Amino acid sequence: MSVAISAEPDDLTADPVEYYFEQAWSDGLPVVPPTPEKVAAIVAVLGGVPDFREAVILPRRGSLTREVLAINMVMAGCKPDYAPVVRAAILALCDKAWNLNGVQATTHMAAPLLVVNGPIRTQIGMNSGHNVFGSGNRANATIGRAIRLILLTVGGATSGDLDKSTLGHPGKYTYCIAENEELSPWAPYHVEHGMAPDDSSVFVIAAEPPHSVVNHVANDAQGVLDSMVSAMSTIAHNNAVASGSCAIVIGPEHAATIAASGFSRLDVRSYLWMNAGNLWEDVSFGDRYAGGGKVYNKALPKWYKRERGARIPIVPTPNDIHLFVAGGAAGRFSAFIPGWGRMTSPVLRKIDGGAANTDPFCADGTCAL
Repeated sequence: MSVAISAEPDDLTADPVEYYFEQAWSDGLPVVPPTPEKVAAIVAVLGGVPDFREAVILPRRGSLTREVLAINMVMAGCKPDYAPVVRAAILALCDKAWNLNGVQATTHMAAPLLVVNGPIRTQIGMNSGHNVFGSGNRANATIGRAIRLILLTVGGATSGDLDKSTLGHPGKYTYCIAENEELSPWAPYHVEHGMAPDDSSVFVIAAEPPHSVVNHVANDAQGVLDSMVSAMSTIAHNNAVASGSCAIVIGPEHAATIAASGFSRLDVRSYLWMNAGNLWEDVSFGDRYAGGGKVYNKALPKWYKRERGARIPIVPTPNDIHLFVAGGAAGRFSAFIPGWGRMTSPVLRKIDGGAANTDPFCADGTCAL
């Protein structure tokens, strides 16, 4: 791949951007031509040795060398300083627990959501505030896009071929944010999970688009969180029928209201887990498709009761709710982000380090009971 992409068009008068479109080296948007100078600058940040293989990208099992990683970063519009984040994110996606092969080929709309924590957020100019899921920030947009280009060009996840997603969603162009640690009343996500404040990390989860949660009236934690419970308690998203993990993004105004009631991170996750859910008869449609027998939903954990009146939680435990604070200072909005189900597990990875456990260690004390 690296030889083909770095080659010049046969017709040297041809438009290189159009040439890359013709070669299917694009996500559908124009790409930046990967000149040798730009590629070399990123390879240098990655540690040199262009042929060094960083990962194997499923399902095509393409070899991601540092040169190929750099080429995709250039095409996405990345600066060299973004390289450690992109590499850490790709290595997290290749963790066996994440099940990249399944996410790449599923008919569901899941896309990798990347959340960045630690000092690197500000060092490379990431957006954690207003319009955090939207346009306008180069680092957020191009880091997420580089990941998608790698999944396409190296992993082979071409729509309709190996990528069988029925609908997809806009996050399959780019889906990358940073946590707003400065406006969070709690310790950052990576600190909650045992890392030092000076560490930088990436968190990846296979996710649906954000589902808006609005509450402009509540002045206590329970009022705000009851709105989130309402958004979570439907039978239409994947967690309701396939369990697994989900993400919660609390806007800074909502976070301040919740914290003023004395709620810790663990309190928030526990409240949501205890109160969000559905009844078995709703999830199973009253067993009406089972010919009078019980529906055995293999996607739900075996230990869930499958009987009338049984509560079916959105995720198995409070630890399967991954909580972040992000967004602008003004506006009482938050978001529920369903996951793909228990076919995948989120991965937290230290940048320039190894994978971390996503179960909270409560090292900072903010998630203590």
